[in-house]
Amino acid sequence: MKILKIDHIGVAVNSIDAGKNFWKEILGLSLEGTETVEEQKVTTAFMPVGESEIELLESTSPEGPIAKFLEKRGEGFQHIAFMVEDIESALSELKEKGIKLIDEKPRKGAGGKKIAFLHPKSTNGVLVELCQKI
Repeated sequence: MKILKIDHIGVAVNSIDAGKNFWKEILGLSLEGTETVEEQKVTTAFMPVGESEIELLESTSPEGPIAKFLEKRGEGFQHIAFMVEDIESALSELKEKGIKLIDEKPRKGAGGKKIAFLHPKSTNGVLVELCQKI
């Protein structure tokens, strides 16, 4: 598996409008816009930081994974995403190494990327996302 870079860090927020204040107003990051990913019941907002980004995540449904995260843990760090060269082979390699996968196959994510998540039980409690540009 070839990891190219840290693609983004996901931060769960109750509201992108309220949540962006710290990142935009205090730190001076620029908001590139928002995107709703219906399949994941989430609206995302990306703010570039060098070659990586901060991704704010707002749930669009009380049954969505971000709503459940917020209910359990509150706002804050939700996941780290690594850009990989070949997501299918990365998932296969990780499965062979005994890593528990949330996604056996990649799915469509924000920004038109293919994404897949690794289970925190296999990653020292950190939700890890793999992504690949299409």
